[in-house]
Order: sequence, then structure tokens, then C-alpha cells
Amino acid sequence: MVEAEINPIGVPVGSTNSSFGTDGIRGRVDNLVTPALALQFGYWCGHVLPTKGPVLIGMDSRQSGVMLVSALTAGLTAAGQEVWNLGLCPTPAVPQLIKQLEAAGGLMVSASHNPPQDNGIKVFGSDGAKLISEQQKVIESGLRGEQIERSRLKSDSSYGLAYQKTELLSLYQEKLIDSLKGKRLDGLSIVLDLCWGSATSCAVEIFKELGAELTVLHGEPNGKLINVECGSTELKPLQKAVVETNSDMGFAFDGDADRVLAVDGKGRMVDGDHILYFWGSALKEQKALPDQRLVATVMSNLGFERAWIEKGGLFNRTPVGDQHVHAAMLKNGAGLGGEQSGHILSAIHGMHGDGLLTAIQLANICKDQRLSLTNLMDKSFEPFPQKLINIRLPNQHLNQSWKTCGPLQDAVLEAQESLGEDGRVLVRASGTEPLLRVMVEASDSEVVETWSDQLSDLAEQHLKAA
Repeated sequence: MVEAEINPIGVPVGSTNSSFGTDGIRGRVDNLVTPALALQFGYWCGHVLPTKGPVLIGMDSRQSGVMLVSALTAGLTAAGQEVWNLGLCPTPAVPQLIKQLEAAGGLMVSASHNPPQDNGIKVFGSDGAKLISEQQKVIESGLRGEQIERSRLKSDSSYGLAYQKTELLSLYQEKLIDSLKGKRLDGLSIVLDLCWGSATSCAVEIFKELGAELTVLHGEPNGKLINVECGSTELKPLQKAVVETNSDMGFAFDGDADRVLAVDGKGRMVDGDHILYFWGSALKEQKALPDQRLVATVMSNLGFERAWIEKGGLFNRTPVGDQHVHAAMLKNGAGLGGEQSGHILSAIHGMHGDGLLTAIQLANICKDQRLSLTNLMDKSFEPFPQKLINIRLPNQHLNQSWKTCGPLQDAVLEAQESLGEDGRVLVRASGTEPLLRVMVEASDSEVVETWSDQLSDLAEQHLKAA
């Protein structure tokens, strides 16, 4: 057995309760995602990843990124891994390049759609997928200072080297351009909101290469402004720009560009449900969608589900998180799945969420069908009124406390019975932030407002005082 107290990288252990959420580790840099944590995290990742091939590391534009990449690199090389630093890049570039280069695995330093003061670490295995639970548990045990069987660890007798490999991003760009199989986007006027983040590394070059006419918002990397009143978390700048420039469509990315939301020519939001519906319909017409099946999460709109079933399709729901969508797609042989937030997975394009790929494919569907995105929205399903309220809690330890809160549980049960088959209530703890999410959906918007206000008030009253 190896005692955690003699950790060979010499960092005090056992002081962190960090664990994997729905998308790796994420939080404030000043009190959770620290350089000390990143050093340990890199070291234990180095032990669960294979030694054949390099470990790739990418980052978004946050100011803390360079610091955390350096710490992860130190930990990985201490565990004997060779590290290739990709620099600023979209998250999906990491799993794609892992498979293309037969790398040992990869890490992405990003807090996705979170504010600038946060950061996080996502880990991918040698197959480009998120780590399996057993690997996650070894890393968590190491971080907590628990004893780990020596057989699980590799020898520490040799150390790895690190190299800058920013030129590899061009391979990712070429792959996206090739995804259209020679088709182009000439004649389409598109607004891109790059939210000062990862998409600034290559989005403009890709869309210009495909022939699109571009207007670009927040197009430079800026770690102080990433996700601040822009991108997929705030569509107003994009909506305004699309309408004012009379553009065909617009796309807004999150900080690490693994998700996208769109805007049509009228300024209407096109969320992940609509994107799945349009992309799925196109594949269905081409007889390229296995079993006519779509995979979505519990957050997806009931109107979307019913419309897809009416088209003769199959519809599966999963818990929130792209890893759950990924697992269900593999289990059922589905070709397309994703989340309402705009995180879309395509089996024929590698099974990892990619906002740039999704945007290119949606633009291509419009071009192929000779329809504007506005036309597609006009012909789309009618979503049920839906309201999501986020209740910020004092700390993430309280995220699951709603399950034992009697008044809230009673109210949720009453709401579900009242709504019947014409609505839903979903209460869910965030896997990455100290948030409780309360979602109410019904055919009547007034009913949605009434129940969402009542449930969120109860949560505020009882959980914040816990």
C-alpha cells in the first residue's frame, strides 16, 4: 500500500474534498481550483492514464489558465507522462486530437460557461471519452490522501517532458471543414459571438474558409471578460446584431466552445432542442438516423419530445450531463443526442460535444434545404412554456439538501399531481456549482409562473438557512 502522506510530488494532501461533478472539477480559482490542487490532479491523472503516447492539454482564455496548465504539466510529468500543450483551443479539439494522434489522454482547463473568476479541469481518456468512474475514483482518492493500492500506480523512477504543440489546432480546423464533405456556406450571412473565449482561436478562420459572410462579436481572447454578458449565457448582443445587420443567422458559443445556441433572422433563440429537431429531421430524411432515435436529457422541452414522436421517431431521456447522453447513445446505437443548452453529440462526427461543428452543420442544413433558419423555426414544434430558476446556495455541500427538505418535497409532489400529463417539475442540483435548479413546464404559462415562483421561494426559504 502507498501512504498518501509520502506523496512523491511533495504537496500536502488530504485537505481537499474535490470530486468530479457532471463535467470534471470546476469552481473559484482562489479557494478550490488552485495550483496546488492542479498539481495533485495532474499527478493522479498521470497514474490512471496509459503511458503510450502524450497527454494533451488545452485551455480557454481565462487568466488563471496558464498557471493551472503549468501545475497540471508538473504533476503529469512527475508521474512519467509526456505532455503536449495545445494552448488556446475549443474543448472538443482535445478529444478529437487524442483519437487522431493516438494520445494517452487529455485535459482541458476551462470553466465552460462560468464567470471569469472560475476555472476547471476536464479529463479525457485514450478513447477521447470522459474518464470512467473507476479512474475518477482513483484520482479522487489521491486528492483526499487516501491509501491507494500500489498495483494501481505506475513507477515513479522516470519523469516526462513537456512540449508546446499549438500548431496541432490546424488538424482540428481541417476536420471541421472536412465535415461538410466539400459543401460550402457561400451566400450565408452569419454573426458569431465568440464570447472572448476558446472559439476565438479558430472560428473565424473556419467559417471564412467555408465561404460565409461574417460579423464577429467579442472576437478576441480576453480572460477578464469571458462569458460576461455575452455568448451562449447572454444572447441579447447576438440577437441585436443579427437583426441590425439583417443576417441569416447567428451563433453564440460558451467559454470553451463545446456548446452553441443559435439565433434566427428574426432574433429568436434556437436552443439545443430545436437544433436536435432540425438536425435529426435532416438525418431522418436521408435515412441516416438509426431507429429514428434521438437522445435528450430531462431538461428538454415536452413539446419537442411529443413533436418528434409524432414524426415517427423514438425519444430517450437521460440525466443532465453529456456523459449520460453519450452512454445512452452507445447503449441504444443512437446517431444524435444532446442537451437543451446546445451541447450536441453526433455519432458520425466523434461523439463529443462541439459547438463549432454543430453551428457548421446547422448552417449547412439551411443551405441544403434552401430554407432560412427563420423558415425552419416557423415550421418547427411549439415548445411548452418552461421556466428555470437557479437558487444559489451558500456552498456546494448543500446541493443535495433539497432531497430531505419536507416542505419542498411536499410542494413538488403537489405540483406534479396538479400538472398531470400536461407538465413536469424538475428539481436538480448542479454538478459543478452551489446551485439548485428548479424547472417547471406546462401547457399554460400562468401555471408555470405560479408553480416555479412557489417552489423557488420554498427553496430559498428552507435551503439557504440550512
